[in-house]
Amino acid sequence: MLILNYQYFAVFALSFISVGLLTPIMRKVAIKKNIFDVPNTTHKSHLTPTPYLGGVAIMLGTVLVLLAAVVSSPVVRSYLELLLSVLVPALFLGAIGLWDDLKGLPSYPRLLAQSVIGVFISIFLINTGTLGNPTGSRSLDVILTVIWIVGICNSINFFDNMDGGAAGAVAFSSSGIAFLAWHSGQSFLAALALVTAGTTFGFLLWNKSPAKIYMGDAGALFLGVLIAILAIRLDPTTQSRAISLSIPLLLLAIPILDTTVVVISRLRSGVSVFQGGQDHLSHRLVVKNFSRKTAVVILWSLSALFIFISILVSLLSFTLEIVFLTIGGLIWVSLLIIFLKIPVGKRI
Repeated sequence: MLILNYQYFAVFALSFISVGLLTPIMRKVAIKKNIFDVPNTTHKSHLTPTPYLGGVAIMLGTVLVLLAAVVSSPVVRSYLELLLSVLVPALFLGAIGLWDDLKGLPSYPRLLAQSVIGVFISIFLINTGTLGNPTGSRSLDVILTVIWIVGICNSINFFDNMDGGAAGAVAFSSSGIAFLAWHSGQSFLAALALVTAGTTFGFLLWNKSPAKIYMGDAGALFLGVLIAILAIRLDPTTQSRAISLSIPLLLLAIPILDTTVVVISRLRSGVSVFQGGQDHLSHRLVVKNFSRKTAVVILWSLSALFIFISILVSLLSFTLEIVFLTIGGLIWVSLLIIFLKIPVGKRI
């Protein structure tokens, strides 16, 4: 069963409008309940207390749109099992993140929860044959999927360090996944990706610089597991199975770059990789005298560049796939070297 073009537009528009309307409501709730992200630690780069609970708006908007789709569309109901396999883990980790936002939670329980969810997702995708690029080895597929889920969840959470950064990255990545899924005939995956894109673009109305509300760990972990699952379920139309494995990496190249830079920096400094700090890509750009807003726009632009490369790799001939994949790899490595050379540790 196919999803019609107007239905794609409808789920995107409804997601955008729902979260765009819910976010200011949750902002009022956060202010009333005194739920703020207060810049009282060295790794906080914002200057004034900012309301949390943006992640709750993102989760509520996503659930409402998907519930409406299930009720109104026989096509969506036929995919109900797959839908729940994406939504339930995302909501579970979102709830863990909300707990962390409200009460505070050590990093290791969160890591354990992400790992458990990763195992569950990997087994489900493998058993249902919905893993986009299986290696042929069940054990290897489980290991790689768990690493991917945990890694991307933390990458999106790490990347949520400046106004609009994480929301914009997820919005662009999910848009790229939507196009590639639509092109390869994965209509339900394309629709889910458009819901994710709509919710994040709707949230950006309130989260772009200067942010009026933050998504918190609730939103970052919810979106992290969503985008991670969508990316590994994608089966792009590449000429080589090996090359198709690079597509998820390209789609999330900048959040992955941010995490890589942070981990290398903290290991060099002898501190825990889970310890907060002003050593992210955005902070390094600010150190180089870019404004906070410009720093985020640069990172959005770089995300868009890698997503464009992923589309080219998916659509072109084998020879050109190799050429553009090589170009993407060289750009990524160059950025890694450049960002690692920028000094950090300065209070912004």
